[in-house]
Amino acid sequence: MRRTAGCIVAIIWALLSPWAYCQDPKTEIQNRLNSQFVITKFTADHSDIVKAGSVLVLQKEPLAMFSIYANTVATNTYKNGKLLMGFGTSLATLGTGDNKVPQRNFVAGEKFWLVATAVQDDGVYLLVISDPFNDVRYCAKLKFPFNKKSPQSADDMMKTIAEAVTVDSGGELNTAQQQPPAQQQKQPPPSQASTPANMAPIAPPPPPADAPPPAPKTISIGQTREVVIAIFGPPKTVVNLGAKEIDVYPDMKVTYINNKVSTVQ
Repeated sequence: MRRTAGCIVAIIWALLSPWAYCQDPKTEIQNRLNSQFVITKFTADHSDIVKAGSVLVLQKEPLAMFSIYANTVATNTYKNGKLLMGFGTSLATLGTGDNKVPQRNFVAGEKFWLVATAVQDDGVYLLVISDPFNDVRYCAKLKFPFNKKSPQSADDMMKTIAEAVTVDSGGELNTAQQQPPAQQQKQPPPSQASTPANMAPIAPPPPPADAPPPAPKTISIGQTREVVIAIFGPPKTVVNLGAKEIDVYPDMKVTYINNKVSTVQ
């Protein structure tokens, strides 16, 4: 009876285990990484970005990073709330002069690009690359080891990762202070600044209204010769016959009798 009870307890414990519901817990963690992070794609020599991905913000310090051209990638292990660099990778910093590997310790609040994620037997790895500092990009691996005595669920592992690094909501690195002064972009003068997005563009003024056509010139029977001349101007030829006078224009002939229009031809 006691053996039966012991078997039942063992079965219940196995069913309640965080990894009991998943045949491959590493796959579940990798799926969570893929859903939360976007991988940044670099050129083959890692000198420039082809497609920007997630920007990570460091929450713990220091994070040791080596130049991307170093033979060894610095591996920093996050354990018990602290970042520790492996003894083997620390040997890569030895050397003098030109043989010394460029190294930089990043502090909390600094940012870098996520280049790769991997879930291996001993833990989760994140590969990160920084923007240039004095023309040098730095690279490092962050290792989050598995707890062998108490296997972690995907939720627990994501919470552990969030203690060390978080995703920047802005999605961009603040590189203005990292680039040499010659590479910093100049701000346009206020006169060339773009119009704010929430401000409607000013419409161009409407074209001037067309002037109304001039009223047609008219001549009426009984008008005096002075009125006709004021409208049509002086005639080209004048034929004076006493009380009768004929004024000839290029396109008409006006006959006056006693200084008033009699006929128009």
